[in-house]
Amino acid sequence: MTRMINLNADMGEGFGAWDMGNDEALLGIVTSANVACGFHAGDPTVMHGLVTRAKKRGVSVGAHPGFNDIWGFGRRRIDMKPADLEYMIAYQIGALQGIAAYAGTRVTHVKPHGALYNMASENEDYALAIGRGIKTVDPKLIYVLLSGSVMEKAAEKLGLTYAREGFVDRLYEDDGNLTSRKIEGAVIRDPKLAAERVVRMVLDGELTSRQGKKIKCRVDSLCVHGDEPTAVAVATAARDALVAAGVRVVPLPEMNLG
Repeated sequence: MTRMINLNADMGEGFGAWDMGNDEALLGIVTSANVACGFHAGDPTVMHGLVTRAKKRGVSVGAHPGFNDIWGFGRRRIDMKPADLEYMIAYQIGALQGIAAYAGTRVTHVKPHGALYNMASENEDYALAIGRGIKTVDPKLIYVLLSGSVMEKAAEKLGLTYAREGFVDRLYEDDGNLTSRKIEGAVIRDPKLAAERVVRMVLDGELTSRQGKKIKCRVDSLCVHGDEPTAVAVATAARDALVAAGVRVVPLPEMNLG
């Protein structure tokens, strides 16, 4: 049986006249796009342009909700009441669903952004709040989450379909969480190194932490951060290496997620 994997990127993270990342090039490489919904980045026009082009390329689209923090690009931690967080998630999913309708496509998944993703990976109240927001808006949406984290447990509690995510361009800690961007080298910008790591992650179910520890992991989807200047090179190397290893790279809805 041929092994399959999804390759996604965080995209649509410009705002107004401000561009971020090379979305056009990435749409020719990845198979799913996580679209910023206006809180940490993005606006209706940026969202519309991206989902329209994604549909033409056969790239599935998902909501990429973050904290209401454009100034900090959603990478600053914010303490919120779970209920407020839940409504914030639902609000952003709904925004992308409305824009996706213009392109004649639909939202297939939800992946939290930045600090929200990291906090939800450690805090079950946050993970459950995100899940409840997803389930209320559309229980068929796929919850994209950090493999092995409390987000996975939250999705199971809520009966949501979920995709375990690994990162092409990030280092991990011994506990399986992502290395803080405050630490030098937390972002992997070497295409060859990134490619080697993702092939091992997919074929062997294993990653190596920043400290050198071998960690077992199961991944359904791999992420590249579209705002990085090396995103296109890293994504290309990762996809080429996966294909060379006999792995099919497919849109997220085509994965057998159960």
